[in-house]
Amino acid sequence: MNALHRPSISSLRLLKLSFRFAEQVLNSKLSLKDEIDSVLLETVPDIATLSRPTFNKLLESRFVAKGWQSQPAVFDDPHEPGAKMDFLKERIGIEVGFGHASFIGIDLLKFQVASYSALDKIDVGVYVVTTGKFQKFMKAECGQNWEGSLTFEKVKRYLPHFKSAIQVPFSVIGIDV
Repeated sequence: MNALHRPSISSLRLLKLSFRFAEQVLNSKLSLKDEIDSVLLETVPDIATLSRPTFNKLLESRFVAKGWQSQPAVFDDPHEPGAKMDFLKERIGIEVGFGHASFIGIDLLKFQVASYSALDKIDVGVYVVTTGKFQKFMKAECGQNWEGSLTFEKVKRYLPHFKSAIQVPFSVIGIDV
């Protein structure tokens, strides 16, 4: 597919899954919920440039420009483990899961710890991943290798297994073509 006929990022859509009533919690902060969606769907001139690191950097610059804290520590004590969330604003934590699928447990545990320990930093989490269809499109049409990355479909399959361990509400957003 040549660049003239390649879809732009503006042709992307978001799939959503609410875990533990996250949608209702996010609706109570509707302007921030809309802000997250707008950052994820903001236009990029050429979708073929979106490697995992490039897309991560792009999202970081856009969230930070909207006032989101980048890489806040999950633990306050400097002697504690160095776990960090990707973004935090007004008690909403965001993790971008463009890395290997094996990080799902670590990513979700950050939400749990930030919410239920003595830290009390978030009321809801947002887990941003891509769909299998997005990843196949990026490889076939844009030459970008997203293989091995976590997918929306995998998160959806795994969630029932985390139900007893993860008590915090979070929304899963899948970026799809």
